Amino acid sequence: TVLCDAEVSLVIYSSTGRMSEYVSPSTTLIKILGKYQKVSGKRLWDPKHEFLSSEVDRIKKENDNMQIELRHLKGEDINSLQPRELIPIEDALQTGLESVRAKQMEYLKTLKKNERILEEENKQLCIILQQQEMDIDGNIREMENGYHHG
Repeated sequence: TVLCDAEVSLVIYSSTGRMSEYVSPSTTLIKILGKYQKVSGKRLWDPKHEFLSSEVDRIKKENDNMQIELRHLKGEDINSLQPRELIPIEDALQTGLESVRAKQMEYLKTLKKNERILEEENKQLCIILQQQEMDIDGNIREMENGYHHG
């Protein structure tokens, strides 16, 4: 490796299945295997798995970006952002705030509607109660008058 500036990789498996490896400091095992595959024409791994690996990497990166965005929306780690980077965050928060306020207004309207319905039911029940009280008073008077006449 040192004398010839060659890229070397050595993978050794013991009889117990333990793996040991050495890779030149100037490269990685993946790069060497990629070169071997390219020069020899032999497929060392399935292209589908290669795609899945890159897809996993892409999703991990997307997840990391979403975590950062979520922290920004919570107001964390925003000191390092430029003013132009703050604008979409402000817009997202404004949209969220408007949505929350709309939901609160909808809830308030429902409460007021329920309040009117309950007040109307209360009025109806008061009228029924007054009518029953008047009927009871009338029955008591009739009974008292009936006793006096008899």
